[in-house]
Formats: sequence, structure tokens, C-alpha cells
Amino acid sequence: MEFRHEWKHELNYPDMLILRPKLDAVMHRDSHAVGGTYQIRSLYFDNLYDKALREKVDGVNCREKFRIRYYNGDTSYIMLEKKSKINGLTSKVQERLTVREAQDIASGRTEWMKTSGRELVCELYAKMNTQGLAPKTIVDYTRDPFTFEAGNVRVTLDYNIRSGLLCTDFLSPDCVTVPVGDQFCILEVKWDAFLPDVIRDIVQLPGRRVTSFSKYEICRIYG
Repeated sequence: MEFRHEWKHELNYPDMLILRPKLDAVMHRDSHAVGGTYQIRSLYFDNLYDKALREKVDGVNCREKFRIRYYNGDTSYIMLEKKSKINGLTSKVQERLTVREAQDIASGRTEWMKTSGRELVCELYAKMNTQGLAPKTIVDYTRDPFTFEAGNVRVTLDYNIRSGLLCTDFLSPDCVTVPVGDQFCILEVKWDAFLPDVIRDIVQLPGRRVTSFSKYEICRIYG
């Protein structure tokens, strides 16, 4: 499992409008983005006691969260992901899911998972049965992704964040999501061994400090 450094900054919209052309000047837009952006929908998991949420709020040093995600409304490419954080470093492992598999997991039909032969799917099945993990909430947002080869840097601007309230049928286009809180933008900066100075200088905005912001956390304000 490979771990990466990660910074997050909470920005306002004027910050984002100032920062975006600077990033465009020195970085590349992710080649998989459509028109320079992704529309991301994620289904997050937690247990009856909100373990993942509480560990995030309490700043637990070693924690993890599971989610299922797809992009731009395209259900032909759905990923199961586990994101881990240890000593301030992050890692992510992924496994591809079919539409049927994703729908089964979201609907609680999980017996097939234990014989899937896929490590991450089996791990989620085990934790759904031993820890009570279950689909909790949908998180929608728009992402502007940028890449820089040196340091394997990835910078993203996330905005238009919306919560699915109590809806977990994340494959349904009829699932209603609502905006959360005041409109803002989250700057995320991720890199491997080093962060090039040219990127460091751009993303360090006056008056903006590194934060532990979580889109899952903010989307749980409704329940």
C-alpha cells in the first residue's frame, strides 16, 4: 500500500477564480475529464454508531472509509474504494464493480461478495457483517483536476457539493441531492516524495491554512 501526502484548503469562490488560471498555466488538466471537469457521485459507508464520521471529527490518527464512486453519470465505470489515513499520510485502494454489483451492495444484497475472489470486495463484506458498515449517504460534487509529472502531483478544486440526504440509491438519476452549507470550494493537493516549489507557491494562498475538511462529514449535517 503506497501512501501520499495530502493538503486541503477551504476556499471561497473568488479564491477559486484566481487560482484556476494559475494552475492551468503550469499544470495539465486530467485527460479523463470532460470539458476540464468531472461530475462525481459517491456513496459512503458507515455503521450504526457513525464510526467513520466520529473518527474523522475526533481526528483519530489511523482511520479508513469505504465508498463507491462513478463519474459524469457513466455507470460503465464504477469503483469501490477504501481510503486510509495514517500519521497524516493517505492511501487508496480500488476495485472495479459492475452496475449489478454496485446496486446489490447499495441494496444490501451482499452474499455474493464473500466468494467474489476480490480482496477489497471481500474486506467490505467482512466489515459489513462484523462492524455493521452500510450505505450511509450520497455525496455529489464538481471537480476540476490538474496533474504535474514531477512529484506525481495532483491538484483538484471541488465545488457544488451536494448531499443525498437519506437517499442511498445512488445509481438512480431521480435521487434528489441538495446543496450543503454556504457555497465554497475545497482545494486538495496530493503528492508522493516531494512537492515542487512552483506548485507549492501557487497553492499557498494568503490567509488559507491546511484543514482536515471532509466532504462526507459536511454532507452528514442533515442526518
